[in-house]
Amino acid sequence: MSSPVYLIGARGCGKTTVGQALALAVGYVFCDTDHHLQQVTGKTVAEIVAEEGWQGFRRRESDSLIAVTAPDKVIATGGGMILAEENCQFMREHGHVIYLNASANILATRLEVNPDSAQRPTLTGRPIVEEMSEVLAARDALYRQTAHDIVDAMQDPEAVVKQILAVLSPACIS
Repeated sequence: MSSPVYLIGARGCGKTTVGQALALAVGYVFCDTDHHLQQVTGKTVAEIVAEEGWQGFRRRESDSLIAVTAPDKVIATGGGMILAEENCQFMREHGHVIYLNASANILATRLEVNPDSAQRPTLTGRPIVEEMSEVLAARDALYRQTAHDIVDAMQDPEAVVKQILAVLSPACIS
């Protein structure tokens, strides 16, 4: 059994797409914390935020992270998972954390193509390019501090998976 691999990064960086491909490549199970949270609550992220506020959602997000953590898993986390120090520490201690780094312009372009606003509400109410610039400005240092490795997520998913495989030690995925 091997440690889980956690994928962190902003909305639109490819955590789900890359995570599914990575899990397939290494023979792990793929899991998404937001999807798990939806299954447990029967509500979308937007519905949880509307009912419980961001603070309530963040508590549930932390519970979801702990619940899905297990050996031989690739886990895509919500973009704000790193906002709670205990989540950062938990991931670093229990697995290998990969930051999928992409520019605000790339993230905005991806989100404009597939906004999924019913699933994930806007964080700032601003146009998506401004929002992503603001979010990255606030969170980039946290992503970097939490990650064991940083990969360039501005290329196609196959190339991102190759980068991740190159940085993962054989002990992590054997």
